[in-house]
Amino acid sequence: MVLFALTRWPGLMPPNFSAVYAMMFCAGVFFPRRLVWWLPLATLLVTDLCLNVYYHSRYGSAYFSFQMVGNYTAYLALIGLGRWFGPKASFLSLLGGGLLGAILFYIVTNSISWLDNSEYAKTFMGWITALTKGTNGYPPTFEFFRNSLTSGGLFTALFAGAMKLMEAPEPEVKEEEKPEIEHEPESETEEAKA
Repeated sequence: MVLFALTRWPGLMPPNFSAVYAMMFCAGVFFPRRLVWWLPLATLLVTDLCLNVYYHSRYGSAYFSFQMVGNYTAYLALIGLGRWFGPKASFLSLLGGGLLGAILFYIVTNSISWLDNSEYAKTFMGWITALTKGTNGYPPTFEFFRNSLTSGGLFTALFAGAMKLMEAPEPEVKEEEKPEIEHEPESETEEAKA
């Protein structure tokens, strides 16, 4: 979780290239029931608060925003998606789940941005603009989607691959050989009768 928190350091990775999507999904898959919801979300909240203080001091941005509610809703959905897949899923299924999680996060957060940002028309085409072009002065949101999808796949592959490699191989169960019952030769038993 500490390494996950460090990957969120500003400027360390390209915009929206983050381990967060994969971490939330893989937490749902592999974390024990008593940790699955609170540990990843608490780590995320602490790092978000630190990031918001950093950005507030530099750019005067808000500490909390409507966007955070949408993000945490998407994070909860990613953990739930991971719980649905479960640790018995194959590596390729988990990789697909991580990619699906990144797509889900992109759609949810950009839809909330579309609802919250007055620059977008509140029409279907305005929503498509929010998903593809974004607002003026920023890179197109499709570039953010590319980074989300790439990092979601990469980090899911790393996390799920590491967990699958650490699984102890199940010992092969051998059938115990049954001891053979020794039979007396028939001729001896016939002689004993006589």
